[in-house]
Amino acid sequence: MNSPFSAASLAAACDNDMSDNLCLTNAQLVLPDRVMTGSLTIEAGVITELTEGPDGPDGAVDCGGDYVLPGLVELHTDNVERHIEPRPDVDWPHLPALIAHDAELASTGITTVFDAMRVGSIHSGKGRYIDYGRKLADEMLAARAAGMFKISHFLHLRAEICSETLLDELATFGPDDRVGIVSLMDHTPGQRQFRDLTALKTYVSKKRGMSDADFAEHVANLLDLQKRYGAKHEVGAVAEAGRLGAVLASHDDTTAEHVATSHRNGVGFAEFPTTVEAAQACRDHGIAVMMGAPNLIRGGSHSGNVAAEDLARADLLDIVSSDYVPSALLLSAFRLADLWSDLPRAIATVTSAPSKAAGLTDRGALSTGLRGDVLRVRQIGDTPLLRGVWSRGAKVA
Repeated sequence: MNSPFSAASLAAACDNDMSDNLCLTNAQLVLPDRVMTGSLTIEAGVITELTEGPDGPDGAVDCGGDYVLPGLVELHTDNVERHIEPRPDVDWPHLPALIAHDAELASTGITTVFDAMRVGSIHSGKGRYIDYGRKLADEMLAARAAGMFKISHFLHLRAEICSETLLDELATFGPDDRVGIVSLMDHTPGQRQFRDLTALKTYVSKKRGMSDADFAEHVANLLDLQKRYGAKHEVGAVAEAGRLGAVLASHDDTTAEHVATSHRNGVGFAEFPTTVEAAQACRDHGIAVMMGAPNLIRGGSHSGNVAAEDLARADLLDIVSSDYVPSALLLSAFRLADLWSDLPRAIATVTSAPSKAAGLTDRGALSTGLRGDVLRVRQIGDTPLLRGVWSRGAKVA
């Protein structure tokens, strides 16, 4: 896959100040194919040396045998929306929300994030969604340019195809925005994520306080929107992703037919397929499978869909996303390490695999010449304890 990012745009996404020099020694370095006792050196924000052995130079940080691994790469998180709307219909000031979101992710070991922002609004019926994506993206890009962030931020546009204004909203974005990912969303009741209407009713009733009558009206409106806009908006969103130079992702594929359509659309990775059938079809078509860390930690999907652990056991899991719990990402990798008895493979699901899927070639592994985004982690029982986070060699948590 060709990267949608030029060298200049990648440099512009680096927000924190670089450290002049950092050496972590006496560490268990989690390399792509093995774990090695050694030292890692970062100079001017880039990994310059990896050496084997317990001893390092004077002034090095003695990690005392802790793991050192690449910074985590997050492709799909709802966390920024949680910060700008901490409770239903509570609009929090965006810049403080973005800064708090950035700091929270840094504190969990995420050093690269694609901030998911919904495009496609619903102005009719119950469960209205207002247009916020362009304004929030402007604020995020301005904060990034001003060096306000600890970690690296990119744009991920969640294209809600069953909405009234999707194509108009997508048209406000251009190549200069460096949109990294466009994902195709269809949350129509009775299919994909919400095949079980009971699960959907529980979700929206708690989030929006809907009565039975409100819920029935909401479902009828969404079905009508899909009938009127779904097909047209899907075609349009695929074209817009191409115009923007973004990686295209599918969302909640459920059947082999869904995946076949995703393949024809040029989808690079599949977010949260809901069945083994869909995950297997993704594998057959060469589409990377991404599942949610909360699903893995909880032992199942909150919507009643396929368990991430089942896909991991069937060798149908490539990428993990924190989804709605940032701290779950690191924990999920160590859970997979236990499941697979393979720490490097597990760490790859949250580092090199998402980097590759997003077209980023300058991060995601402990390798000379790559960004100095690294974590220091001590394992306590089956729980990873984060003891240090560096972004381009600068300590951010």
